[in-house]
Amino acid sequence: MRTNGMKKKMLLGLATVATGLVLGACGNTEETGTTETINVGILQYMEHDSLSQARKGFISELEDAGYLEGDNLTLNYQNAQGDQANLQSMSESLVGENDVILSIATPAAQSLATVTQEDPILFTAVTDPVDAGLVTDNEVPGGNVTGTSDMVPIEEQIALLLSLAKDAKTIGIIYNSSEPNSKIQADLAQEAIEAEGLEVKSLTVTTTNDVQQVMTTLAQEVDAVYIPTDNTLASTMPTVGEIAEKYQLPVVPGSAEMVEAGGLATYGINYEELGRQTAQMALQIIEEGADPAEMPVETSNKLELVINEEVAKSLGIDPESIVLPD
Repeated sequence: MRTNGMKKKMLLGLATVATGLVLGACGNTEETGTTETINVGILQYMEHDSLSQARKGFISELEDAGYLEGDNLTLNYQNAQGDQANLQSMSESLVGENDVILSIATPAAQSLATVTQEDPILFTAVTDPVDAGLVTDNEVPGGNVTGTSDMVPIEEQIALLLSLAKDAKTIGIIYNSSEPNSKIQADLAQEAIEAEGLEVKSLTVTTTNDVQQVMTTLAQEVDAVYIPTDNTLASTMPTVGEIAEKYQLPVVPGSAEMVEAGGLATYGINYEELGRQTAQMALQIIEEGADPAEMPVETSNKLELVINEEVAKSLGIDPESIVLPD
């Protein structure tokens, strides 16, 4: 169960033990003998659970490695609240002041990358770093930017959705058309759905203010809904969940946090764990002098089946019956 006891999470054995590789040699400050304070900047695109959990995981992993804020760690955290002008000014304020800068979500990473080509920048919650212009190659980034991608297993997520809506003829997709990461996922989802012989109805939004109306329209035309790891939709999942319940529609979103906020189920990444994984890369830069240009972009090393039991029951679905299709 997660926090309120109403949701079930099954960890599926895809975890790889990366922590020990980095932290075994690093340990805490007593083990390394260093008392030097490190400076870490964090630029978060906007406020919603997935991005905030990534930040939480990142900081927690640094703490586990012996870096404590107010002791030997100085954090400079900036949140642009989805405003491009904020991103620009905040990016400029972080440059030249930190040992490493964490960017959370594609717009934050792109903003920082245009401001400095020297400061080490790590990203997380970025779906396609090459398409976003952040790296030249995922294996050899080639610049001062690298990090972790939140690309999700879309084919498996679509298979899960279709198993929850066996009689569905039309599947809806909703996302923000101005988010390139969402467009990539939506296109892949459409291909997977159409490969199963089903029709796709895809509608887009541009701001959070559009979500209620567009989701209501979509809900009246489809039998189930898929949502990418879209920042706009992630921040409005309670609204999406209410509409889905009204029209009795199963919704499979891209992330665990989106399920907890109103979706039915997903097989995807845990953003807190993704943040921890990104912090392990930061430790390699800070403690070992690793060069971002030569650090491959990583994908999540832990995937989960997450079920919102409350939503399942409201749709007349037994939570215990929800499993990953073979």
